[in-house]
Amino acid sequence: MRKFSANSIYTLDGRPIEDGIVTTDDNGKILAISESNLLPEPDVEYFDGVIVPGFVNSHCHLELSHLHQKIERGTGLIPFIKSVITKRVDEEEIILEAIKKADEQMYKNGIVAVGDIANHSYSAKIKEDSKINYHTFIEMVGFDGSKSDNIFIEAKKLFEMFQTSASITLHAPYSFSKELLKHLTKYCEIGFNPISIHNQENEEENSLYRYKIGEFLPFYKEMNINADGFKAQSKNSLQTILPFLPDNQPIQLVHNTYTSLKDIYFTKRFNKDINWCFCPNANLYIENKLPSFEFFKHSNDPITIGTDSLASNSQLCVLSEMKILQNSIKDITFEEILKWGTINGAKFLGLENDFGCIKKGKKPGLNLITHVKNDKLTRQSTIKKLI
Repeated sequence: MRKFSANSIYTLDGRPIEDGIVTTDDNGKILAISESNLLPEPDVEYFDGVIVPGFVNSHCHLELSHLHQKIERGTGLIPFIKSVITKRVDEEEIILEAIKKADEQMYKNGIVAVGDIANHSYSAKIKEDSKINYHTFIEMVGFDGSKSDNIFIEAKKLFEMFQTSASITLHAPYSFSKELLKHLTKYCEIGFNPISIHNQENEEENSLYRYKIGEFLPFYKEMNINADGFKAQSKNSLQTILPFLPDNQPIQLVHNTYTSLKDIYFTKRFNKDINWCFCPNANLYIENKLPSFEFFKHSNDPITIGTDSLASNSQLCVLSEMKILQNSIKDITFEEILKWGTINGAKFLGLENDFGCIKKGKKPGLNLITHVKNDKLTRQSTIKKLI
């Protein structure tokens, strides 16, 4: 049994507790949460800072960990995609070692659960042995509708190779056909299958959908991708695909760098379980642009936080993402951003029974964050995993 205390405890199951005490068993299960006690209790570990639940990284690409510092910064999305395609093939031993180190890095950075994208089985065994709880999104990619049947069959085969929690999803509007979307919608009728889709990561995606113009067309030609069957939709990509996404599954839209206020209002017309995921470090690395965060105040949908991959980030650290969000969004509190990096992600992944908040009976992990002042993160804020 262990007892932890700090200046404040952000349980996210109620108000922050000043100088409270969290008691856990040796495996991290919460046994009790007590208010401040004027008399020092024996065997309490006291810390200067705030205690928070373990972080949930809602969007990651472990498979790309071996591309760390191998892709030029600030080139834009399409050159970035080309670099990933040409450089991601490597010796399996190198890929596996990079995945293992990335997993260890996330654990050290207080991450307890991850929504991770997979196009291969490389990460399957590492996830089984990891101290982190993973949900794997088996990603389908294919803009040519004539190939959708085979792509879906291969996705189901890959799904079977993961013994940890997994679901089948789509990559991005610029990389899947309407036929592949139909396959996913039908598949979602069978049970819990959360969906995570890269959304409006660059303006070219919207140009493609509105007018069938822009840089994706020469990209398709260069990559020998048949785009003849695609027709201009006279509206942005999100407005085109959203009506056809399932009503019965949680949907995470990732990046949203070029999502407009009109797009956000459009989502309100539908009974969809939408979650907006921000990965600000990756946005700056790839496009040197952040989403219009103020627009999302007009949405009541939950917000989650992801790190993206080490191909587009210097580290896999939710606190690092939270710092950018704190500095970029006017009048937002530390507690609100903390929810994005914990309980919201846990709910999206279906893990809220164990993770996301400090509550008796749960096993959420405990992190210490230092230098939180006036309910705000500071540049000096650091993360220490307690349990």
